[in-house]
Amino acid sequence: MNEPSVDSDKFFKTACYFESALIIVAIFLGWIAEINPFEWILFNETAVINGIIGTLPLCLIYLALNQLNSESLEKIRQVLYDTLGSNLASRHWTDLFILAAIAGIAEEILFRGVIQPWLENSWGLLAGLLISSFIFGLIHAVTFLYFIMASAVSIYLGLYLDYDGSRNLLTPIIIHGLYDFFAFVVIVRAYRLQQQKAE
Repeated sequence: MNEPSVDSDKFFKTACYFESALIIVAIFLGWIAEINPFEWILFNETAVINGIIGTLPLCLIYLALNQLNSESLEKIRQVLYDTLGSNLASRHWTDLFILAAIAGIAEEILFRGVIQPWLENSWGLLAGLLISSFIFGLIHAVTFLYFIMASAVSIYLGLYLDYDGSRNLLTPIIIHGLYDFFAFVVIVRAYRLQQQKAE
């Protein structure tokens, strides 16, 4: 098997630290906007169930896109293999879960906990949803198609923020974290198979 381009431990720790730092960014932006980033994290059974159910369509879409032979999608897959696959291939599934959980919590607290409501307060619900999703897409834009896909996922997460009529940040946090975990597992598995075939 090929050696990862970056030390696996260093990559994992750096990714965890970077994602965790987004919570500090959220707190700072929340202070400026006078928004409590944690205000809408409400722990209840409904939010958990909605989060689990809300993850399923994203996972199915991910699997369907993985089966398509498209130059644009292949480019995205290769970028993910080269970055995540190569550096997470040696990690245990619990490490993948931890990283996914940190990413889900931190990114949702920043984007759905601060940026979306901040923009909603200034320009209304629709503008807040769309502009925050555009920013989310830009942050994740490894290719133009990936920008479109990430923006669409962000809209989906933003809609789930108010899914049952009461705002609860826990639902998109669960969806985001579980989806990332699922994607990490699929990417790592595919990378390992790719490396075995190359041997």
